[in-house]
This record gives sequence, structure tokens and C-alpha cells, in this order.
Amino acid sequence: MGGRRAGVTVVAGTIMGTLVGGASTVGTAQLAFNFGLCAWWFTLGAGIACAVLGLGLARQLYESNLETMPQYLVNVYGDGIGPISSVFSSVGIFLNIIAQGLSAVALLTSMFHISPVVAALISVFLVLAYVFSGGVWGTGLVGVAKLILLYLTTIFCGIMAFGMVGGWSGLMADFPLFPWFSLFGRGFNADFAAGFSLLVGVLSTQTYIQAIFSAKSLASARTAALVSAFMIPPVGIGGILIGLFMRANFPDTPSDQVLPIFIMNFLPPLPAGVVLATLLVAIIGTWAGLTLGVSTMLTKDIYKRFICRGADDQRILKVQRILIFIVSALGVLFVVSSLKSMILSWSFLSMGLRGCTVFFPLLGAAFFPRFVKPAAGIMAALVGPLVDLIWHFLYPKGIDPLYVGLLASFLALLLLSMFLKRKPDNDFQRECNNILSVKKTMRKST
Repeated sequence: MGGRRAGVTVVAGTIMGTLVGGASTVGTAQLAFNFGLCAWWFTLGAGIACAVLGLGLARQLYESNLETMPQYLVNVYGDGIGPISSVFSSVGIFLNIIAQGLSAVALLTSMFHISPVVAALISVFLVLAYVFSGGVWGTGLVGVAKLILLYLTTIFCGIMAFGMVGGWSGLMADFPLFPWFSLFGRGFNADFAAGFSLLVGVLSTQTYIQAIFSAKSLASARTAALVSAFMIPPVGIGGILIGLFMRANFPDTPSDQVLPIFIMNFLPPLPAGVVLATLLVAIIGTWAGLTLGVSTMLTKDIYKRFICRGADDQRILKVQRILIFIVSALGVLFVVSSLKSMILSWSFLSMGLRGCTVFFPLLGAAFFPRFVKPAAGIMAALVGPLVDLIWHFLYPKGIDPLYVGLLASFLALLLLSMFLKRKPDNDFQRECNNILSVKKTMRKST
């Protein structure tokens, strides 16, 4: 957490650097090419989530004086919620790995005209090299430069596309209002769930919560979240304009390659090369970070805690390296078998699964710690994602699984908290008292 000394720029950069990547650029342009304005839900939902994070949850999270979201949950619900949230969060993150893999394949195949399988293998080789060379820990200023370049490029290219398509009158001549200029062009059920999945997913993900924890003050945390809320949505507009321009003028373009082909065809060679390289670094870096995150959670929270408690550091490192290879291999298999799917569909599913696991237990811990029961929180974290996944496979064309999973999680938390009596737990009560005393101290000092 950098000693809790991070300013607004660093906190906002952490949040935006994770959300502005392959899904918000390559994926948004792809979805806009096929359906229009509804592709905005990824970046628009992310912006709304950042606003809620800053205005609604920042105080509760920051004043807890903790380091991770699992610690926050364990303090209220006990140790049992830790491995459950870790397993389902890992599954959710893995779904996002597939989205990054599809973005990398789209980028490499459009640049070098190689087969998708070869592109996937090259990508995973770059990911492994990035992880094992320590790249995840050394991004620093490169990450900030990447974010600025991606942000400015996407918006600049969007303005270019808007001008070349003939402005608003040109868009209206090429596309009917519905579905191309509706946020619900794919139907209210699908598109509202897409945006809502970003809201619950961002509020349930360790990366964004840790950014709040690392801020040097509550004011810095709030300001950074609100800056992110303001800055992220325009990136999606740029991708949408590019997608619509390509649809109007080059309708036979493979939808996943819309953004890189636009860059190669309409930017001068040198800037185009820099932008494509930046996209590749962003995608590979995000993929590597997700892979490392999954392997770390599985190693620390599952293997070391339940399988081999006495494992030394060398054994833990060996197991984690094996898990990195396994996660990478599974990622390639899923990417190669899902080449025709929408990139953002995996991102929406990933955010939704994380939200079904953590969202309501987190709200209960933040606002109603004296009402919720440990068993209720554990059951909510277990039932929510299970129902989400089961519904997704049994009723793929029915109501979105996000609604069903969140409802199951909410009912489990509410009903069990109402009808179960909390067992005396001195350690639990002591932790709650510690949290309350820290909050009082922080408020007085503020």
C-alpha cells in the first residue's frame, strides 16, 4: 500500500490503469461495430462504480485501517468467508483473463496476419516472460505513460472517426436510431445487467479497494475515485465512434480487429506503431497481473492454509510457479475455443461473478456490521456465485444470471441474519471494537 502515502494521481492511476485496457478499447470497439451505443456500458458502468466508491464506500473502507478486502470481510464474518471469496474471485478473474487473451489475439492477428492459435501461444509466452522477469512489480512510470497514451489515442481516434463519418448527420444517415444509438440496443435485460455488473464488480474487486486503502487521506481517496469516474467514460465514446465508422465504411472487417485495423489504416506509420505497441503492453501487462493474482490467492489462501500448512517459502514459490503455468495453459485453451465470442461478454461475466460473491457481504460489513451474522455472510458469498454460474449454463437465453445471483446472495444474507442468533465470539467482538475505535480516532484527528 506504499505506506498509505499515495496521492490523488497515484490512486486514480491505479484505478484507471486497470479499467482502461483491452476490454475498454478493443472490446468496446468490437461491441459498437456489432450493436452501437450499448458498447458504452463497460466504461460508463465503470465510471458510475467509481463515483459510488468515492461517495458511498470510501469512508467505511479507508477508516477501517486495513490492507485488503478479505481482511475487511473476515473481521465481520470470520475466517470461513476467506477461502470462499478467494476461490470465486479467482474464477471471476480467470474470466477476465480470457477477455485479455481474446484482445491480444485480435491485435496480433491483425498486425501480423498469423493464425489465432499462434497468436495465443505468442501472447501467453509474453505473459510468462513478463511475470517471471518481475515486470508486474516494475511497471511504475511506464504504466502511467501507457495509461495517458491509451487515453489520448482512443479519444483522438474517436474524434477522427467522427469527422470522417460526416459528424452527427453522417451517423444518422448510416444508422437508424434504434438499436444503434440506444444504451439498450441488445435489450434491457442484457444491457442493464452489463452496466450493473460493472457497478457491483468494481466495488467487489481487491485492486480498486486497495487503491482506496493506499491513499494518504480520505479526501485523496474520494477525489481520486471521482476523478476516475469523470475520466473513464470518454474512452468508451472514442471506441464507439471508431466501431461505428468501421461498420459504415468497412462492414466486412472482423469485429474483434476493428480498433487495430483503424489505427493501421488511418494513423501515420510511426504513431500507429507506438499506439499498437502500447495496446499490446497494456493487454499483456493486465493478463500477467491477473494470472499472478489468481496464482497468489490459490497459493496463499488455499494451498498454504488447507493443503500444506507447514510449507516453507521455497515450496510455496514452486507451487505458485506451477499454478502460473496451469492458469496460463487453461487461458490459452479457453481463448482458442472462444474466438468468435464477444470480448466484453467475458468482462461483464467476470465482473458479475465477483459482484455476486462479495457485493452484498461487503455492504453488510460496511453499513450493518452489528446486524449481519457470520454464517449469513459466508452463505451469501457461497450461494450468490453458485446460482450465477448454474443459471448461466442452464438458462443461457433467460434472465441475466447477475440478477438471480445477486438476489440469492441478498436473501441469504438478510434471512439468515434475521433468524440466526450470533454466537458469542470474543475475538470477533474484539475486532469490531477495534474497528470502531479506529474510526472514532480517525474522525477526531480529521
